[in-house]
Amino acid sequence: MLTRLFACLLLSLTAQSAAADSVFTVRPDDPAAVYVDAPDPQASSADHSALLQAAVDRAAASPAGGIVFVPSGRYRVTRTVIVWRAVRVIGYGATRPVFVLPERTPGFQTGLGVMVHFTNARPSRGGPGAGAGGAAGPGPGPGSGSPARVPFPPPGLVPANDAIPDANQTTFYSSMLNVDIEIGDGNPAAVGVRFHVAQHGILGHMEFRIGSGLAGIFEVGNVGQDLRFIGGRYGIMATSTSPFWPYTLIDSVFEGQREAAIREHQTGLTVVRTTFRNVPVGISIDPGYSDHVWLKDTRFEHVATAAIVYDRATNALMQLGVEDAICVDTPVFARDRESGRTAVTPSPAYRVRSFTHGLFVRGTQSTGRIERQYLDEPLAAAPAPLPAALPKLPPMEQWVNVRTLGVTGDGKTDDTKALQAAVDGTRALYFPSGTYVVRDTIALKADTVLIALHPATTRIDLADRVDAFAGVGEPKALLQAPQGGRTIVSGLGLFTGATNPRATNVLWMAGRESLLADVMIHWFAPGPPGPGGRGRSGGQYPSVWVTKGGGGVFHGIWTANPNAQSGFYVSDTTTPGVVYELSAEHHLYGEIKLDRVENWEFHGPQTEEEVSSSAESLAVEISDSKHITFANYRGYRVARSYAPFPAAIRVYGSSDIRLRNVSINAEHGYAACDDGDCGTKLRAGKFAFDNAVEDVTNGREVRERLFARLDLGPARPDVAAPPSASTVRVRAEVEKLAGGFHSIAGPAVDAKGTLYFVDRHQQRIFSWSASTRLKVVRDAPLDAVNLAVDRSGNVLVLSMAGRAGTVYAFRPDDPRDALTVLQPRARPPGRDVGVLLPSTVWADGQFRNHLDLATYQAETLAQMFTNAVTTPALRAYVSPDGSLVLPAGRVFTQGPDGSYPGMDETGWRWSHALDAFSLIAARPGERVYLTSGAENRTYRGLVRDDGTLADLQPFAERGGESVVTGRNGNVYLANGQIFVYRPSGELLGRIDVPERPTGLRFGGPDGRTLFVLTHHSLYGVTLR
Repeated sequence: MLTRLFACLLLSLTAQSAAADSVFTVRPDDPAAVYVDAPDPQASSADHSALLQAAVDRAAASPAGGIVFVPSGRYRVTRTVIVWRAVRVIGYGATRPVFVLPERTPGFQTGLGVMVHFTNARPSRGGPGAGAGGAAGPGPGPGSGSPARVPFPPPGLVPANDAIPDANQTTFYSSMLNVDIEIGDGNPAAVGVRFHVAQHGILGHMEFRIGSGLAGIFEVGNVGQDLRFIGGRYGIMATSTSPFWPYTLIDSVFEGQREAAIREHQTGLTVVRTTFRNVPVGISIDPGYSDHVWLKDTRFEHVATAAIVYDRATNALMQLGVEDAICVDTPVFARDRESGRTAVTPSPAYRVRSFTHGLFVRGTQSTGRIERQYLDEPLAAAPAPLPAALPKLPPMEQWVNVRTLGVTGDGKTDDTKALQAAVDGTRALYFPSGTYVVRDTIALKADTVLIALHPATTRIDLADRVDAFAGVGEPKALLQAPQGGRTIVSGLGLFTGATNPRATNVLWMAGRESLLADVMIHWFAPGPPGPGGRGRSGGQYPSVWVTKGGGGVFHGIWTANPNAQSGFYVSDTTTPGVVYELSAEHHLYGEIKLDRVENWEFHGPQTEEEVSSSAESLAVEISDSKHITFANYRGYRVARSYAPFPAAIRVYGSSDIRLRNVSINAEHGYAACDDGDCGTKLRAGKFAFDNAVEDVTNGREVRERLFARLDLGPARPDVAAPPSASTVRVRAEVEKLAGGFHSIAGPAVDAKGTLYFVDRHQQRIFSWSASTRLKVVRDAPLDAVNLAVDRSGNVLVLSMAGRAGTVYAFRPDDPRDALTVLQPRARPPGRDVGVLLPSTVWADGQFRNHLDLATYQAETLAQMFTNAVTTPALRAYVSPDGSLVLPAGRVFTQGPDGSYPGMDETGWRWSHALDAFSLIAARPGERVYLTSGAENRTYRGLVRDDGTLADLQPFAERGGESVVTGRNGNVYLANGQIFVYRPSGELLGRIDVPERPTGLRFGGPDGRTLFVLTHHSLYGVTLR
């Protein structure tokens, strides 16, 4: 016992000593930065909150953000310091600066108290959050008026300030580097940093000495690297990142937390080469929640209860993947909280070679089943820790400021010759903030190191319309790294101009020990677009091109230039490459492409398709490649998209393609507003990818959008497993009734069994019956979304038009311009009045903090769904004959109307009813089935007199776009295919449809035809 205690103490001291090492030891010279004065060591009781806040405010004055340099010293913080968007706070000196919360500081004893809060752009007076200059007091700004309360203020600001918003999915570049956080005794509610940010948000080279405090970090975003958490109730407490992208934590250490090192849910947690030591639980997922957790090369030492505790094990949203975890004195590796099932290796030391829990898609199946696989091996002794995943930058003493070598960076001067000469003559170059304009390729050497500290304020820009980059020819790079080199490029922004068709930002041929990190691929020059405009979509070579034996480490790269053919392209290499937290977005043809590549891994990648620039973009393409891993991948199409795309991932002629923890959806939305108040809303959308994967060579589609494991091509023998039993197919005849649609939805059936539906993009309303076949019943630019039919045959139309949406009615046989606009009013009484409910309800708490700050208990998704469907609407739209009502729920506006390129205001509305694929009509006392989208779960409940639901019970651990009940009581759920359940909830089987089903309705003369809407076709199913 004494030996173990001594070993633990030694490990702890070693960790704390290593964490004290400063990464930036010398004062960086940057005329554009803000420098904080070092504190007087004799004034130990001074309060530095105002000093730090004033520096951050000055750095935020530029639209691109700025840098605040903080020298070594101890800075007392007694109130929340607000860090605005795109501000990087960077410590320097022989030792790291330390932000210290003094003992028993008021405001940090109960609930939540935040030392440093990252938020969005600093508001001006008169708007949401106006006049708030942070904790130090009101800040200057244009306009007039008193500070306005934001609609969903985050908790934890000291003092409380409802004019300060949370960070969101547009909070870019915000970072804190080389600064330690120390929480004094008597602050049990204190957390060091709230960090709910998006791309290029980094917390790095920090130690959190939490002591008796609550947590080091509360909410996370983008990247954490080289972080150490000592003590505290938790090291990290996190929910979903603000844009719902993965969060990657690398090269970090947790030690001595009282309850768990990481407590989280829905975070998209990717953990690489991180150690959990002397804690009861390593990673704890909150009860009632799930996550996509991926661990690579992790260590668990002296973990008493379990390395991982997880929940909702029977749902596809719960995805756990582990490769190569070393465990010492950790008796239980994984525990399912609900069932108590564990993964155990009875050995003091062991290696978890592979652990996977979640939905497996095997063999030739298009859908999958929940499974678990645990492969482990006892060890005689634990191996030595692996080296850091991220290569280190050279010591600052070796950096040479490019300004001292004649490089100007003024945004006007041609720096090509000066910069190339600097590269030729100096190994490590430091770039202060500025725009460095060049007109030719900068050829890097094998040992070149380029270092900047802010990729928005420090850029290398290729001048526009350069002859050398024009015409037809092979790709020509802005930066070119030679074959086999150990080249490093970190912290730079790159831009290849609008009209240089042969340009690629980076042509990377460096070797496996090279590094490309914290690099932003810009899509327009500073200021308004020049004569060349923003360029032609897809008119340049890929932004980052790794080829000819290139490899290495790629970390924190954001490539989002729609002028480029694709964002991240790898070709013709067998050199290993490892990619962490890549964000590839908005490209016309594709985001990530691998062509003749071997031995590459992608951890925590994210792609996004924007309606204006990448509506027809393929997210990932893999051709003639092998030994490829994608883990914790999230592929989005923005929720305002107007059409789906066939597949997110396409694979041609490849083998050993390992897909782990994949989420393909359309739940990313932008700022949502209501009566001028804006927050962030992330939810399901109608136009995701139809299939997650297409294996073109083998003619296979994978319809599941959520899965933990899929292997394409011959798998590696050490992780192979026998295929699972497939779902029984229900006997049915599937007939295509009509096709050629753009994107149909909103089905409704009248009393005669005639089907009505909407093609939203074409703004047409169709009908279909056996006697008349397909008919156009309305063709008007009124933005119809969902339909219903009342008892008298009036068609009710829910439209996107209008600030809160619009509901109107028409009779199919009336003149084509005849309609009646309905106004919301009091709901008529009577049990004979039917109510319209959305087929899918998305309730995930994104608009508000759902943590009970008195107990730190999270409101579950099930509770949020229940609240959504049991809260009555005060007003409703009533059909012309009074037989049907649509509750008038709250409608949010997605972003400022008409301000986004390619979009007008009609694409920005959101409510449960507008977003659903269809509306369900039911009378009080009837039983209905509907999906909780955020849970990926289907419920059943009874309709009450007020139109809400009672007796809610989970029915199936599978969500879907549509759910209907047949006359025999069986339940039909559209989710990739059509899953058929008995009324008891038992899965009966599956009906396969040639295209992804999105809408279901029973109709026809006898009500026995199952109409199936896909995006582009209408099918009829006759059941046997």
